[in-house]
Amino acid sequence: MGKRKTLIITDMLNDFIRKEGALYCGTSAEKIIDKIRIRLADFREKGDLVIYLKDAHAENDKEFEKFPKHCVKDTWGNRVIEELKPVENETVIEKQRYSGFYNTDLDNILAQYSPDEVYLTGVCTSICVMDTAGGLANRDYNVIIPETEIADFDPEMHYFSIKRMKNIYGAQII
Repeated sequence: MGKRKTLIITDMLNDFIRKEGALYCGTSAEKIIDKIRIRLADFREKGDLVIYLKDAHAENDKEFEKFPKHCVKDTWGNRVIEELKPVENETVIEKQRYSGFYNTDLDNILAQYSPDEVYLTGVCTSICVMDTAGGLANRDYNVIIPETEIADFDPEMHYFSIKRMKNIYGAQII
């Protein structure tokens, strides 16, 4: 039997990926869509676990003191982009903070599935991707981050985050 794998798709939402989105990450985010779509198809075909993390903020979320209002729960902005839309039985986890572990069921879902490898993709590298990678590392998961499947609105922070996730969290950057 092969390795048990999990794919986490982080914040591939209209507000981050679409030009008219509240926190558009730029063309770098648009460029990762097809790469993630190919990986997603592979995970689906093999029956591996797919998890979507998505910002789902309250109308008056404290995060809006630091960032423009974005990804308000049940709005166009917090919907997964059409190209990567979840199918029935895929796990969608709404989060209110950067890490996919903060105040969510992610820890329990991963513990029950017990993956050998966790692939982490999406946006923003320097915020939600990196904080989730830290949570995975703290729980001793084997983290794999495909470099062509992550993006950030700040190129300098993007590269810093990749280096940090590799050198501090032990993530395998492929």
